[in-house]
This record gives sequence, C-alpha cells and structure tokens, in this order.
Amino acid sequence: MLSSWSSSMTRPDSKSLELELPAPSEWRAFPYSPPYDIQVDLMRHLYTSIEQKKVTIVESPTGTGKTLSLLCASLTWLSDEKNRAKKGIIDALGTEADAGLDWVLAQTRERRSRELEAEEREYEERLVKARKKEESMKRMAQSRVHKRIKLSDAPHNLGDPDDVFLPDDDEEEDNISPEVRALMAKMGHGSSNKNEEEEPTCTKIYYASRTHSQLSQILPELRRLKLSPVSSSPCSVNVPSKRSSPDELEDLPVVYSRTVSLGSRKQLCINDQVRSKSKDLDEGCRELIGETGDKRCQYLPPISEETRMFDFRDQILASPKDIEDLASVGRLSNTCPYFGSRRAIPQAELVTLPYNLLLQRSAREALGIDLTDQIVIIDEAHNLIPTLLSLSTARLPFSTLSTSFHQVCTYVSKFRNKLSSRNMLLLKRLVLFLEALIKYATTWKEENGKKKDKWQGEVMTVANLLEHLGRKVAGVNLLEIEAYLKSSKIARKISGYSDKEAEKDQNSKTRPRRGAVPPLHAVEAFLLSLTGTNEDGRLTFTLVRTLSGQEEVEMKYQLLNPAPHFLEVVECARSVILAGGTMSPISDVINQLFAQLPPERVTSFSCGHIIPESNLQTIVVGKSPKGGELEFKAGKQADEGVITELGQILLNFAALVPRGMIVFFPSYRFLNTAKEVWQKAGTLARFQGKKKVFFEPEQAAEVDRVLQDYAHAVHEPIDPAATKSKGGLLFAVIGAKLSEGLNFADDLARAVVIVGLPFANLGSPELRERMKYVNLLEEKRGTKRAHGQKDAAAELYENLCMNAVNQSIGRAIRHKNDWASLILLDKRYASSSIREKLPKWIGGKLTLADGFGQAIRELGTFYKNKRI
Repeated sequence: MLSSWSSSMTRPDSKSLELELPAPSEWRAFPYSPPYDIQVDLMRHLYTSIEQKKVTIVESPTGTGKTLSLLCASLTWLSDEKNRAKKGIIDALGTEADAGLDWVLAQTRERRSRELEAEEREYEERLVKARKKEESMKRMAQSRVHKRIKLSDAPHNLGDPDDVFLPDDDEEEDNISPEVRALMAKMGHGSSNKNEEEEPTCTKIYYASRTHSQLSQILPELRRLKLSPVSSSPCSVNVPSKRSSPDELEDLPVVYSRTVSLGSRKQLCINDQVRSKSKDLDEGCRELIGETGDKRCQYLPPISEETRMFDFRDQILASPKDIEDLASVGRLSNTCPYFGSRRAIPQAELVTLPYNLLLQRSAREALGIDLTDQIVIIDEAHNLIPTLLSLSTARLPFSTLSTSFHQVCTYVSKFRNKLSSRNMLLLKRLVLFLEALIKYATTWKEENGKKKDKWQGEVMTVANLLEHLGRKVAGVNLLEIEAYLKSSKIARKISGYSDKEAEKDQNSKTRPRRGAVPPLHAVEAFLLSLTGTNEDGRLTFTLVRTLSGQEEVEMKYQLLNPAPHFLEVVECARSVILAGGTMSPISDVINQLFAQLPPERVTSFSCGHIIPESNLQTIVVGKSPKGGELEFKAGKQADEGVITELGQILLNFAALVPRGMIVFFPSYRFLNTAKEVWQKAGTLARFQGKKKVFFEPEQAAEVDRVLQDYAHAVHEPIDPAATKSKGGLLFAVIGAKLSEGLNFADDLARAVVIVGLPFANLGSPELRERMKYVNLLEEKRGTKRAHGQKDAAAELYENLCMNAVNQSIGRAIRHKNDWASLILLDKRYASSSIREKLPKWIGGKLTLADGFGQAIRELGTFYKNKRI
C-alpha cells in the first residue's frame, strides 16, 4: 500500500497554500543548458498559469521544444507543490503561539519530517525493486520459450446454449460474484464496500493528445528531463549540486515521474483467444470478467491474489511505459495491462491518454478519473473543437437502422417465452420506435428524392423529429428505453444471437464482420442523443451514396456548441492548458470554448519561432505573370484558363525551389481537375522535367508508399550535367492526409505553396445550421460588433478556413536549423483579416508582392542566400 503521505499531501492545511509559488528563475530539470529564451518564457507562463489556476492557450511551433517545455514546467510545479504540501502537514502540527511548548513542537515537527522522508524513501525503494524485477523477467524471457496457456473451451452453461443471449436483468445483480463486484467497484463501476480503505491518490497531470502515436512521443521527452532524488519528494525535479563528484552521480538511483499510459482493450488485451474471435473484443472481455473459475480470463488476478495486481501496478509506475511497453510487460507478468494501467491511476503523477478518454464523462467515470484540482494538458489542441463536436455526433445510416429492426424482431420472436414481462414491454417499445423511424426515413427519402437539391438535406430539432414519428412514439419514454439498453446489455445480446444465426447460413449476406460493432449500438447512441435535453443539438437527414452506389438516408445528431461538455473539464480541473504548434486564430478558440469564463481566467501565449528570421520567407502572391489578379474561388476552380495559368506559375516556382516543394490545393476536386487539364496540355511533362511529380492518394493505405517515393526523389544525388529531375514536387490537399502530423523537414519542403483558401461548402446543412447558431448565441450574449465588422457566422466560416491553412503551413519548419519559403497564392491573403489569422510565429516576415516579377526576385534572392 502506498505510504500515507500521498493522500495527505493532496489536502494540506490552508496555511501552507497562502504563499504563492513564483515561477523559477532556473529550470534545472531542462536537459539542454541553457534553454532558449522562448522556452524559458513558455515554461514561466505555464508554471504561473498552473499556480494561478488559469486556462491558457499556447502556440509553440514545431522545433521549439513544446512537449519538453510542457513537461518540464508542469512537473516542476508538481514537485514544488509537494514541498508546499509537506510544509503544510508539518505546520499543521502547531505554531509558535503554543507558549512554553516550543521545544516539544520543534521535536514533533522534526519527527514528523523524518517520518515523511522515510515513507518517501520506502516507496521509492519499492519502485526500484519493481524495476529490477522487470529487468530480470526480460532477461529470463529472452532465454526461454513461452508456452501458450490453453484455455478451457467448455460451454458456459449446461442448459440451452442460447440462454447466454438473454438480457442482464437489474434484479440479477445480487447474483454477481463478490470478485466481479469488487473488480467493478475498483474500475469505477458500482459502489464498493464502505469499510474498505480508500486507495490513496496524489495530485497529477493528465496529458492528452489525439492519437496513441502522438502520445508515444511524450515518453522519450520525459526521459530526457533531469529528474533526480531529493528528500522532499520522489518526483523532485532537481539535479545534484555542483559539488557532487562523478562517483556520487553514478551511485544515484534513476528517478522517474510515476507515469501510466491509458489505452483501449484493442491496444492492451493480451488474451490471444479473445483477440482471435470475430466478436467485438470489448464484449469478449466483459464476458470473461463475469465468469468464475477456469472460465475466467487467466490474466486478471482474482481478489484472493490482489497482491499480484499491486505488484504489477508498481511495475507500471516504476518506469515510463508507452502502450507497447505495457502490453509487453503484461505478457511477461501474465497480468492484464488494460486493468493494471487503471489500477495505477491513483498513484500516478503523469497520466497520458487519448482525447476521447478525457473528454467524455462516461469514459472518465469508467476509468475512475477525477479531474478535481488536477492539471489537464491537451496537446495538438488545434483538433480539440472538431473532436468535441465529433464526440457528440451520432450517425445512424438507414441500413444500420433496418438491420437493427430486423435483429430485434427476430430476437423477440425467438425468446418471447423466456423474456420477463418487463423485458418484453421495453423491447416492444423499442420495436415501435424503430418501426416509426424507418417509416419516416422512407417517406422522407421518397419526398426529398424528387427535389433538385436532394443532396442538401434537412435540419430539424429533436422535438420536430418526435412530432414526425407520430402519437404512438410520443407516448414512449425514450429515456427508459435508453437506460434499459445500457443496463441490460441487450444490444450485444441481440447482435451475438444474430451473428450466431448468420454463421449457420453459408449463403447469408449478413455474416458477421470481424470486430464489427453491434448495429444496435448505433441506435443506442442515437437514442442517447435524442434523450439529451440540449437546445444546442440538431438532427440532419441527408441522402448519401453507399459503396454499392445506392442512395440511402443517413440520420445524424450533432451539437452545434463544443463548449458545454468541455466546460465540465475546465470547471473541475485546477488548470487547463491547450497547446499546439499552430493555434491561430486564438480568439476563435476563446470564443468557442471559453466565452462563459471570466476573461481574467483565460490567458494565451504565442512563441516566436526558434529559427533565425532569415530562415523563413513568407510571401503573398496576388498577381499572375500577365498582371491579372489571382483569386482561386470555387467558381474558378474548373476554368481551364485559370488552371493553365496556375501551372505556369508553379513551373516558375519549381525552377527556383531546390529539392522538395509541396503544393497544397483547397480540395481533391480542384487538384484532380488541375491534374486532368495539365495532363492534356503537357504541363505535367514539363513539371517532370523540373522535379519528379507525386500526388496525394485518396486511399490512406497508399500514403506511406507515396511519401517514401517522394523522399527518395528529394534525396537522390543530383548530377548537374544531367537533365533528369532535381528533387520532388508533391501535390497535396489542405485538411487531408498530408496536411498535419507529418514532418517535412529540411530538403523535403524547401517551399510550401498554398493555392487559394479552403473555405467549406456552404451547401452543407450542418455548416449552415452552425453558422446560424453562432449568430443566435451572440445575440443572446448581447455582443455588439462595430459597424462593418463581420458577424459571428462569417468569423466562424473564415476561422475554419484559416485553421486548415495554418496546419498546412506548419509542415515546413521542423527544427532550429530548418529553412523554407511559405508562398500564399491568392490575393485574399493580402487582406488584413486573413493576415491577422496566420500563425504568430510568422511575425513581421510577410511580404506582399506588388507583382509576380517581385515575387520571383524575392524567392530567387532567398534561395541564393541559402546555397551552401
């Protein structure tokens, strides 16, 4: 069990918190000495924001050490906070006002200080032992062959095999085994024994990013920090004094911040039998948890072997591990890393996790995550608003709805004699709702399919839909049905039975797909959306084309406001930090997420770039070689004359740009049209004479191959006497697969060209409704805009465009010695409203070319100065 100091330090005496922690003047944990000035400024800003309990938005371009700075500042504050908390514990023992007892007080405080230090050393020694044990296990694993444990294939029951598909009734909860109930309690499901000692916890940092691959980049940066032990805290971010000898430094134990990485069952399950089954992996895991004896998953220790899980928890915390490391150590220990990582959360000081586990309340509750007074860091936060909106979006294609209806009807017919009256009643209500929804969707398709603008769709409120579904559905309590679906797990039961029946029929067209999500889950998510009493929600009915080429109706629920769900995180946490390489326009983030917060609680910080100003050239090209204005609006993107002129402009650039050049188009349609025109006119062949040409593939599976071929062309040795291509030319699409998350460093991108502005399609019903909503919201807030200023909808529309542009721009400069040109090809980039929304790190290095000739001269001078 963790030493008592961990829990007590989260509740120090209020006197200990009276003194505000000042931002350090020296950052001893920072691995590179001295840090750059912008890194010091960033860390001081972060430290102060955490101490003052603020929300801050940080823009720090790639190459400036953003992740390292985030970790160093937050862990330094965490260490200082522990020292402050420890002082609070000692101060709480008494004050000098206790007349005549000064010597008793001094001895008591000294004794308590020694006890705290001893507890800290004891816990650190335990983690050191866990590290040594893990190293020993790895050595043993290399010298032996593991035999796979054969699991019992015995049936789950002796009665009707189909009984496993019966719903889980609430009244059956009393029959749950004590082991399963205890496990559920520890994982955040249900209540645990009130007499059971509460597991101690500590202040922690929740570090979230969009994907596991992005999160895996955090641990190498964490290991670079100079963490070393001092008596005040096992996570002290300090280095030994300058008087320490080399021998003393070698004897010091390695110290890590206690870190745990959270992932899904898909990443962490080590039960090969469950992984090999075609059923949903989550469902297979839950089934094994509910079993007893030999049928239970052998990787999940029973309550009688609780020390096994404690030991595994210590192994997880002993040294930082990413998802792959967790799975490996789980196999070595024969212990489930999925549940083991969750058991490590209370004592962890740094928890890394993907967006969805942090942003969804249901996911936090399932994991037992309590954000109260904790630090939340969201990296790659330029994706935060789209992620918040997508997490609240529920899609229900007509085919899924129809399949669900068929499965429920078949299930009710099969089990009607075995279902309780309550189950039958609720399932019949579900059938009634599905039938009414199918009828309305069918009618809507028939009526809408006759219209000229049939692809535009229709937007309605939840109340509108319920009116369309008729009086019978109006009398159905959808909240009750949604709660029943959740508690009974009936969606998986019905899907499991349907899959079993489909497997019997070799000719069935509905054979279960490996890892497929039960269709009724989509209905359940849709129902959950309908039962939410949120006035910000809208339903959209649209016609979409399936892979088979047929038209079908898709129903979609979405929230128009990303703020409400995120506000739960902001109000609960001590401090929230949104960080990204490009967060501009920052005002848009504040308006969409933090409009309800007091202005004094929200701060922002934008770094300049770490590169010299001479290494970055940003130029707006608004005129063609013939002197005409360049404006690539949607109406001109199919004009062959415009595309031909664009090809000539890019040929001029390709002749100047050394090695790699990337050209971003606003859409695949524009790019494909240009490709066809250039192919006919011979322009592509002329491009090939300058550089080897590549196009961004529309299929994700082909991206790696294209990138490898492009890199090979860029780095291919150049023979000055040869006529072959000199480098590579990559055509890509803004907002697509190559516009973010990729590193085009050095020769891979000596120029990034942005063609036009990627304004979204105003024909989208969702976009139109969202624009309408932000104007309405602004009216409710009483916001007044100056005469001639854009309204909220126009600002949102422009901001969506510039967010995408800024991500593409960020592909070029990736480290302190990198250099490149950013060429903005459209006269609209010269407008003040657009320029203000470009990344702040561009600074004043923006040239507005008077004509095409000046642009070519500026580029020529820049590359001439960069020749080595």
